[in-house]
Amino acid sequence: MKQAPDLWCWERRLYEAGYRFIAGVDEAGRGPLAGPVVAAAVVLPAALDLPGINDSKQLTPKQREELYLEICRRATAVGVGVVDVYYIQRYNILQATKRAMYSAVAKLKVNPDYLLIDAMRLDDLHLPQEGIIKGDTISASIAAASIVAKVRRDRIMLAWDKVYPGYGFARHKGYTTPEHLAALARFGPCPLHRLGFRPVEEAAGRSRCEE
Repeated sequence: MKQAPDLWCWERRLYEAGYRFIAGVDEAGRGPLAGPVVAAAVVLPAALDLPGINDSKQLTPKQREELYLEICRRATAVGVGVVDVYYIQRYNILQATKRAMYSAVAKLKVNPDYLLIDAMRLDDLHLPQEGIIKGDTISASIAAASIVAKVRRDRIMLAWDKVYPGYGFARHKGYTTPEHLAALARFGPCPLHRLGFRPVEEAAGRSRCEE
């Protein structure tokens, strides 16, 4: 594993400006057809050496698990927010993502004085903040949050796979894959699926027609 170049540039600038507790915020699960959206907020000690830290999507499951344990052990604070499929369906995935992020920040054991958020702003939080496009590739704090959110969500989907074993959630984690679409076509949606997402709606329509 190789650390991304100058992953501390945003944090270093903020430390020099006098900020102390900088929280990186990111989510996992905006795109899947099933399951919750999970957000994490992570405050790291200044310039913490975490070899291999990077956007969670660039890491293998084994690398993510190893870094997750290191982050949880060495971070100043970690908060995780989970928003279920019912909220996603009632409002929308953007609002659900923000709600998960608000929850994650609220669960930090320290009060952050600056937020670095992956491609988002949390305007209801009256804190200095910056939404950074692809922030999980250029900020250590956001990258750490992306890893925590991804690992926690994957664990949730592994647990749900035991409740709804026919869909393959342990493998695809609810994302759109040929296996998942085939299971939807065969069984129709389960309570974990997000009604309103087109492939789920199409499968639900087929199920109603077959009744």
